[in-house]
Amino acid sequence: MSQILPDILLELIESLTILPGIGPKSAQRMAVHLLLKKPNEAAKLAQNLQQSLTNVNKCSQCRALCETDVCKICKDTQRDRQTICVIETIGDLLSLEQTGTYKGLYFILMGSLSPIDRIGPDELGIPLLHQRIVEEAITEVILATNPTIEGEATAHYLTKKLPKNIKITRLASGIPVGTELTYVNDHTLYHALACRKEVERLTAE
Repeated sequence: MSQILPDILLELIESLTILPGIGPKSAQRMAVHLLLKKPNEAAKLAQNLQQSLTNVNKCSQCRALCETDVCKICKDTQRDRQTICVIETIGDLLSLEQTGTYKGLYFILMGSLSPIDRIGPDELGIPLLHQRIVEEAITEVILATNPTIEGEATAHYLTKKLPKNIKITRLASGIPVGTELTYVNDHTLYHALACRKEVERLTAE
């Protein structure tokens, strides 16, 4: 293929492979389709991508994506401002919001604890989460990390490290083990949120 296609097109194909689930063959089909079948849409895609890279950043409070310093959810005075739901990804936020059940605030870790990948508390913004809980007088933290090994380890760590005077709850059963929130249907998420329970914490003797 390298002897047939222009070098700049090869670079585009290679760039597309950074997308989740996109291998070389899929990237090749996408690149050729955009150039030959959808040139106008491809130009708009490139423009939107550049504008997003320039203007979109992380909310200073919850780390969601936004165009301002603070996102719309954190600014919303109608939300329950004493409850924070801790999630792993932007996709998890979108899934939970689609249920229409949860009306509190969020904190997005952008991942889970993974010593092998050198992802620790600082990389997940846990010090910022702790600061918010104290400064904003949060009374309940909902741990909605994914029911994976890494997600459970992260929830366990947070249970030990968060202030002792707050209520900590975990999403109830109904979400299959090993499944990420992004792929769970609205009905299952609704019941998981509605039936959440408080996490028991051991007190030091």
